[in-house]
Amino acid sequence: MITVLILMCLGILIGWFLHKQKKLIKITSEITNWAIYLLLFLLGLSVGANEKILNNFDKIGYQSIMITVFAVTGSVLVSWLSYTIFFKKDER
Repeated sequence: MITVLILMCLGILIGWFLHKQKKLIKITSEITNWAIYLLLFLLGLSVGANEKILNNFDKIGYQSIMITVFAVTGSVLVSWLSYTIFFKKDER
């Protein structure tokens, strides 16, 4: 855990020094996107190889759908509430 925090702080520090390098920021953005795609693929690979998950997929799937629906609904409600409280006044 400490390694993750150190790496994150190091990245923030380097990013702070290099924030004016627009081309570098664009390149790192693309690399970040591809790294996320790779991690999602590897996560799917590990889920597909796990017999326990596949055997209980019907139960896990239902719970996952419920969690997703409630998370999205909560995010939309909080976003709408934040917009109404903080930004709606500026339009009047």
